[in-house]
Amino acid sequence: MDARPALRQNDYSPVAAPPLGTWTPALSVSVVIPAHGGQERLDLTLAALAAQTYPAHLMEVLVVDDGSEPPIRLPELKPAGTRVVRVRDGWGISNAVNTGAKAADGEIIQRLDADMVACREHIEALARWHHVTDYLVTIGMKKFVEAPPVTPRQVFRAERLGEVFDLAGAVASSTEATIAKTDGLRKSRNPYHVCTGPTFALRREVFHAVGGLDPNVVRGEDTEFSYRLAMHGVVFVPDLDAQAVHLGLPAQRRDKERAVRAVEPYLAHRIPLRRDLRKERGRRWLVPYVEIVFDVRDTSMSVVREAVSAALDGKLQDVVVTLVGPWSLLDSSRRFALSDACFELRLMRDLFAHDERVRLIDEAAPTPAPTPFRYRGPVDVALHRVTLERMVESVQQDLVGVLVVDLPDGRTARLERTSALGRAALLAGPDADPDAVIATTHGIRHEPPDRFWPAPAKPEPVTIPAPAQQPAAESPEKTLLRRLKSALRPN
Repeated sequence: MDARPALRQNDYSPVAAPPLGTWTPALSVSVVIPAHGGQERLDLTLAALAAQTYPAHLMEVLVVDDGSEPPIRLPELKPAGTRVVRVRDGWGISNAVNTGAKAADGEIIQRLDADMVACREHIEALARWHHVTDYLVTIGMKKFVEAPPVTPRQVFRAERLGEVFDLAGAVASSTEATIAKTDGLRKSRNPYHVCTGPTFALRREVFHAVGGLDPNVVRGEDTEFSYRLAMHGVVFVPDLDAQAVHLGLPAQRRDKERAVRAVEPYLAHRIPLRRDLRKERGRRWLVPYVEIVFDVRDTSMSVVREAVSAALDGKLQDVVVTLVGPWSLLDSSRRFALSDACFELRLMRDLFAHDERVRLIDEAAPTPAPTPFRYRGPVDVALHRVTLERMVESVQQDLVGVLVVDLPDGRTARLERTSALGRAALLAGPDADPDAVIATTHGIRHEPPDRFWPAPAKPEPVTIPAPAQQPAAESPEKTLLRRLKSALRPN
C-alpha cells in the first residue's frame, strides 16, 4: 500500500483501484451479518458469499444471531470460514454489528444485511480500494426485489444476479441517483448520507476508532455511524461493480410517513448538520453544532464571565463552551481558604460547574467530534451575537476546512471544520503542522473581522421639535372690550 494520499474533500479521483480479476488480494476480510430470524433469506445470502471471487482463505463470515427463535443454523452451502456468533448482551442491529466486529479477525470489516444477495465480485470490488489506502469507506450498490422462489444452489451457480432475479422490475435505491448527480460522490457536500447500511466496507481500525455503531440508535443507525465516520476524516467511495439485491421492498414503500418519522429523533440529536431537524429555538441537543473553546489560564473571572455570557447569548444557540484550564490542580479534599493559591480558579470552577452548556477540561481534544465545528479565539475578545452564525455561513459556502479571522491586534480567531481536523489527524505525522494538511485537503481562508464583529450602529440623531407658539396674552382692556361686545350682541 502506498503512503496515504491527501485527498481533497471527498474527491478520490487520485486513487486508482485495480480492475477486477487482475490483481492479487492480500488483506483479510470479515463479513459481519446481523441476523434476527429470516433463515431462508440468510441461506441465499450465504450461498452468494460462497461464490465470491475474493480468495476463500482471506475471507471469514460471521453471522451474528441477535436472539433468533429458533436460533440461526448454518446451511450446507456457505463459505468455508463461516461461523455463528451469539449476542449475549443487548439487542438490535447496532449491537449485533458491534458484537461481530469485536469477534472479527479480518483487517477489513464488511457489513452486509442478512437479506442481501451479492454478486460474485461484490467483496472483491469493495476490498480492492482498501489495498490502495486505508482511510476509505467503500459502499456497495443495491436494488430491491420481491424474493422469488429460488434455491441457494441456483444462487451459487448463477454467474450474474440477473439470471435468478428480475432486475428489470427491481426498485432502484435512492442513493444511486444521488451518487450519479454528484459525480460518484466526488462533489457531494455530505457523502455520508448514502452510506446507509446494507453493504459497506472499511478498515477494522477505523471501525473501532469511531466507537462502532451506537446501540442507543435503533432507527437510522447506519446514517449516524456514517456521520461519525465523516467527522473522523474518511473518504466515501461508491463502487458500481459491487452490485447486490435486497430481498423485499424498502420500509419507505410500505409506510413512508412512519419510516421517516421513526428516524428523526435519533438523527436530530446526533447529526447537527441536519439543520432541518433542529428548527425549535431554545432546545438542547445531545451533540451541539459548534464547540467554543477558550483558554482561561491566567485570565480574570470578569473576562471569562463576559466571554461565556456572550458565547451563549449569540444568535446561534446550538453551542457548548469549553474552558481550558488547569482544573486538575484543584484538590477537593482540602478546605477552601481565602488564601488559597488557586482562589480565582476555584471560583471559576464553582461558578460554571452546574451549567450543562459549559465544560471544564485541562486540554482540548485534537478534534471536537462528533460536533461538526469548533471555534477558537482569544477569551478577551467577546463574541458578537452574529459572529458564529456568520462564520458558519462563510465556511459552508465552499466547505473550507478552516476560516481564520485576522483580528486588529495581530491575533486570530478560527472556525475549524471537524472533518478537516480528522483528515489532518489521519494524514499528518506527530511533528507535522495540521494546517499544512488542511490547506491541501479542504483549504484555509483568511478574512477581516468586520463582518463577524460588526461595529455598533450609530444612533440616529434625535430632533426635538420646537415648542408650539402660544398666542400672545391679551391686555386687560382688550379682554374687557371683548366681553362687552359679546354681551351686547343680539340673540
